[in-house]
Amino acid sequence: MNDYLEKQQENMLYLLEQLVNIDSGTSDKAGGVDRIGALMATLYRALGLKVNVFPEADYGNHLVVRASQQHKPTILIITHMDTVFEKGTAKLRPFLVKDNRAYGPGVIDMKASLVAVYFAMKALKEIKSKAFYDVEILLTSDEEIGSVTSKSLIESHAKDKKFALVMEPARKNGAIVSARRGKAHYTLEVFGKAAHSGIEPEKGRSAIEELAHKIIQLHDITDEEKGIHVNVGIIEGGSSVNTISDHASAEIDVRFRKQEQADQIEQKIEDITSHADIEGTKVRLEGGEINRPPMEKTAKTESLLRIIRKVGGDELHIKITDTETGGGSDASFTAAIGIPTVDGLGPVGGNAHREDEYLEIDSFLPRTILLAEVIKQLHRKINQTKKPQS
Repeated sequence: MNDYLEKQQENMLYLLEQLVNIDSGTSDKAGGVDRIGALMATLYRALGLKVNVFPEADYGNHLVVRASQQHKPTILIITHMDTVFEKGTAKLRPFLVKDNRAYGPGVIDMKASLVAVYFAMKALKEIKSKAFYDVEILLTSDEEIGSVTSKSLIESHAKDKKFALVMEPARKNGAIVSARRGKAHYTLEVFGKAAHSGIEPEKGRSAIEELAHKIIQLHDITDEEKGIHVNVGIIEGGSSVNTISDHASAEIDVRFRKQEQADQIEQKIEDITSHADIEGTKVRLEGGEINRPPMEKTAKTESLLRIIRKVGGDELHIKITDTETGGGSDASFTAAIGIPTVDGLGPVGGNAHREDEYLEIDSFLPRTILLAEVIKQLHRKINQTKKPQS
């Protein structure tokens, strides 16, 4: 299999160039995300796989790829086709290879992973591995905006699986991801009383001043050691420099390591916003829904990591390390329903969502081989456990 994939390196880069040069921002449905989906669907069907299309009205269609309805795969692989870049970005900075790195919009997040998964499956078929039939692949269209339409699809297809492999890129140092913090969002509004700041300031009640008190108190909830972080990322307020503001608002991002921390954080935020510090102002809090639950590192996660480390170390001479990150991904959904999940199994790269986003080309082939070998090992493990005990 390794020899076969080594001969495919040029084809891998060619497909990556094709994908990168198609804009696929989340909101670019017909001309972007669905073009990516159509291309990948054609490739998978040519491998003899069945592609089910789940249409969406506002965002790109989701794809579910598997061998056939007769097979019940136990390994779920999750990828996404959308990027954060506006339409026209690919024309302004198309795919480029320089100094052993590939550049372009979405090259590492996660178009390189789309290529890696396809060629891993292609290699498994080439060697006639039964693991080829034990995989179900999701290609979703809205991960970059929180998986608003794909969340239920992910959860429904994960519930009968033994393992979930999520293809976000590996970290810059090559580490894969074993834990992610959960995320919630709040909106805080403050109402005051307007007045001229020079003529009659005593008649005013500053919403901005009240908001300033609340920002300090909210940030004090942060506890880095426990993996809790509260950030007021956007504030608005005021109408002119010489007017005491009668309205101000803030958008609050909350991250947490463990599910039980969510209720504790919510209670603290509600306590802070239950009253006003500045007399004559009023405070209103909205939101608090958990956008993504935390992906907690469990004993099941550690067991899956041992398999990946063994494959990497024994067969490919890749030292596999793992890490926690505060960023969100679809791995949170599968982990939350108890499926052993590992993320960051894509190639190595960095600067995702930036103009200088890149793929380390030297990692492209090894990480594709790693994925294929991990699939083989997981399939073997699953079938060993099915055998009756003597």
